[in-house]
Amino acid sequence: MPTPLVAVRVALTLAGLTLACAPSWSAQSPAAAASSVSETSFAVPIAAQLQAGAKVAQTCAACHGLDGNATSTEFPKLAGQHVDYLIKQLHDYRIAKGASHPARVNAIMNGMAATLTDAQIRDVALYYSRQTFRPGVAFADKKEIKLGQSIWMAGIPDRAVPACAACHGPSGEGMPSRYPRIGGQWQGYLETELQMFRNDRRTNSPEMHDIASRMTDRQISAVADFAAGLRAWSERSR
Repeated sequence: MPTPLVAVRVALTLAGLTLACAPSWSAQSPAAAASSVSETSFAVPIAAQLQAGAKVAQTCAACHGLDGNATSTEFPKLAGQHVDYLIKQLHDYRIAKGASHPARVNAIMNGMAATLTDAQIRDVALYYSRQTFRPGVAFADKKEIKLGQSIWMAGIPDRAVPACAACHGPSGEGMPSRYPRIGGQWQGYLETELQMFRNDRRTNSPEMHDIASRMTDRQISAVADFAAGLRAWSERSR
């Protein structure tokens, strides 16, 4: 029998969703596109950049943890996240030139991002991306595991919802410069963000709004729960 991760790829191929996935944040305004960088540009950051990033992270530690592993499900884990994704999100929290409001609205983060320079955003993103990620454990509701797993692997065909794995990868590692790492992220945070996308309260990814708008509360909760425990599930399946 194929391993579960091979089964993911097979399921995606059979479902015809490997190429049908929508980018989770690829659509950018000119200003956001200009501020986005290729992760390969920082393959070997200099020590001074990481030290500067660690200094900025001291301000972020109360919510996200000094090493990027937030202890509250209200705040996302930033450890091990892709550099360019972190940079884009921090730029989206600021008001771009010519705009009347930030692309992503959050009372706390809008104020925090407004105080950072472009260099500080780059450095703190580099710092957090190189911290060791500690994945969460979910699957609290056993009855919902199969539903969440099905959505992750094959999407919801009758609602035209693509497989999460098609963009974020079978184990949720994401793809540098395109899709964020979400495997092992807090279930509560993932569920909240999907609901915000659906309800137009998070507007910096039209693609994710389109996807989430076709999902029910139960489907959102189930796939968020599966994603939260995905790292541990993948390791057990090897």
